[in-house]
Amino acid sequence: MKIISTAERPINLLEIIGASIVGGMETYVLRLLERLPQDTFRVTCLCVAEGKLTSQLRAIGCSVHITPITDEPDWQSILLGASLIRADAIDVIHAHLPNAHSLAGILSRLTDTPAIATIHGRYLSMRDLEVHKLMNTHIGVVAKTAYFQALALGVPSTKLRFIPNGIDTKIFYPAPKSNYLHSLIKIPPEAPLVGFIGRLSPEKGPEMFVRVARLAHKRLKNCHFVLVGEGPMRRELQNEIDEHDLTDHIHMAGLQRDMTKIYPCLDLVVSTSYSEAMPLVIVEAMASGLPVVATNVGGVVDIVEVGGTGLLKPPGDTEGLANDVVTLMTSNSTRIRMGEAARKRVEEKFDLNDIVAQTAQLLRSLTQGGIKGSDADTAKGYRKARS
Repeated sequence: MKIISTAERPINLLEIIGASIVGGMETYVLRLLERLPQDTFRVTCLCVAEGKLTSQLRAIGCSVHITPITDEPDWQSILLGASLIRADAIDVIHAHLPNAHSLAGILSRLTDTPAIATIHGRYLSMRDLEVHKLMNTHIGVVAKTAYFQALALGVPSTKLRFIPNGIDTKIFYPAPKSNYLHSLIKIPPEAPLVGFIGRLSPEKGPEMFVRVARLAHKRLKNCHFVLVGEGPMRRELQNEIDEHDLTDHIHMAGLQRDMTKIYPCLDLVVSTSYSEAMPLVIVEAMASGLPVVATNVGGVVDIVEVGGTGLLKPPGDTEGLANDVVTLMTSNSTRIRMGEAARKRVEEKFDLNDIVAQTAQLLRSLTQGGIKGSDADTAKGYRKARS
């Protein structure tokens, strides 16, 4: 591995982004890149297609190039990537998703440039593990489940780093109560409102939220429930709501671009996912002063303190989730106490400025030879991942 002196110039960073939609991973990349200090980092991006994401990247000052990024990288992508590394004097490569990791690994070996892949899911994929083993790449994870899985599979601690997702606590904060969403879905401004926020797709369990709402509504006659998001299950969900004659109390708000307008309208956020890594929605809700009722999957258990900032149930436990919703919606004092604790926890554990600083230091360390540490540092890493 080449050792680069970047003491007197910015670090040249190549970001390889393996998808083009604006979802959780893409939001992570945008938030990171717009906050990396420009006097320290100069960023080049490889993306799979033109779209909203590439426009946003250019708007924050990134140089953006388009190439196919497939599971088995083709010659066009390899040639472009290698040319960019030489032309832009790239010091470190940062990849997102397994297809991008594959390309990053090949480019790392061809050009002797250090590479790290951030794993945005709850586990490493077989492709990520294979690339790491063959190409000697570094691994970053946002979920503790992935951290300990990687250790169990033989990824050395000197090649592994756990840095959770973070959010901007100055953008998401406990704001005065708002009726914006109430007006949108045409319900009384004083109506209590419980929200599901996420893609309407099977892994997020939106049908479970509808069932939870049906059960909770029997005991919370004045409470309303709303699904915020779009996805392939929208029609199926609307049919179920219609079938049970609950259109007056369970609402579909569609995709909302400005979530800072949504959280102040809610009294409680419910996550019914079957699979998660470290969901930003839960962290945003907590930063906004809202307690959370959620399924205890993936990294959710590392975010929510049971009884302190929210309540957790196993995935698929419709009755248990409904009972938790009723418990919190019938106790204003409990909701307020949990909401205040939720805000404090995010400030302490998941503030974006801290996360960006950790990531910047990690990228900087790779230009100087990698993630270094003694046995004491490794033990410290274990403790930090558990805290």
